[in-house]
Amino acid sequence: MFSSPLVLQIPSSMQMTDEQFFEFCQVNRDLRIERNKFGEISIMPPTGGTTGNRGGNIFGQLWVWSEQDGTGITFDSSTGFKLSTGANRSPDASWIQLERWNSLSPKQQERFVPICPDFVVELKSPSDNL
Repeated sequence: MFSSPLVLQIPSSMQMTDEQFFEFCQVNRDLRIERNKFGEISIMPPTGGTTGNRGGNIFGQLWVWSEQDGTGITFDSSTGFKLSTGANRSPDASWIQLERWNSLSPKQQERFVPICPDFVVELKSPSDNL
């Protein structure tokens, strides 16, 4: 049976700063954690084999294309992005133009990337809602 993400609702008085959320995710590295613009934290279960295989194939194809194209870089599903809405998301595969990536400081590149990718792929697992 596939399960939906566990959603934690955090009282506004206990909302984490970006730095605290980053540290929370680092301490819980084995969990796939995202945060929406309202500060709710979602903990996603691991994917099944079929979905994991599909995700690996998609990332592989995107990486090969990116290497051949040379105008950007790819990111896997472990990469966190800080969106302009305040949400922190980790798409299954993503790509950013080199010019945008290179405009970030080394610290920004090491943390949750503070820009929206130019291209994302998100696989719909059996437990996901459209």
